[in-house]
Amino acid sequence: MDHILTEIKNKKFLLVGLGGVIFLFLAYFSFFQPTKEQDDLLLTSSSNQVVEQTEVLTSDRSLSSESEQDVLVVDVKGAVKKEGVYQLPAGSRVNDAIKAAGGLTELADKKSVNLAQKLTDASVIYVASQGENISVITPQTKTDEESQLASSKVNINQASLSDLQTISGIGAKRAQDIIDYRESNGSFQTVDDLKKVSGIGEKTFEKLRELISVD
Repeated sequence: MDHILTEIKNKKFLLVGLGGVIFLFLAYFSFFQPTKEQDDLLLTSSSNQVVEQTEVLTSDRSLSSESEQDVLVVDVKGAVKKEGVYQLPAGSRVNDAIKAAGGLTELADKKSVNLAQKLTDASVIYVASQGENISVITPQTKTDEESQLASSKVNINQASLSDLQTISGIGAKRAQDIIDYRESNGSFQTVDDLKKVSGIGEKTFEKLRELISVD
């Protein structure tokens, strides 16, 4: 009988000890091991920090790029009160550049420039004096190679009175007719539209076709 009681006591101690080990094991994983929710929270927090840092860098680069694009640098020369290099907002016109240079002098030939023309970065604006026969240097948007190929052609949408007279067969009156048509009807859409100008027929146009452009 004593032997049986001893075995029962031993089994009780064994069960108690085993229960204690299991309790400690569960307690360890409960308090010292991160839960899945904690892991997800840490991963989400790290991801958010990376995204925020990326957005800040992208924003800084965008602001820098936009800042460069928002400013035009132009060189104003000729019959203006203050020749020099000026910074102007993007979208500015030749008229804005001339105002920045103090305006035209009394000797300036107003017909030598297109005041409504849009400026491009690194462009040169030259205002001729009265009686001066010189082509206006206008903003360039083409490559050097393209500009050389098109240098012999006159843009009838941008050309001044003096520019138009450099075209073979176009005198002062016909040049003025072209400008009057342009001011009344807007830009020429194609070179063929030049035939709509009074006094320019088919034969005259054929002589001018290779000497003019509209862009």
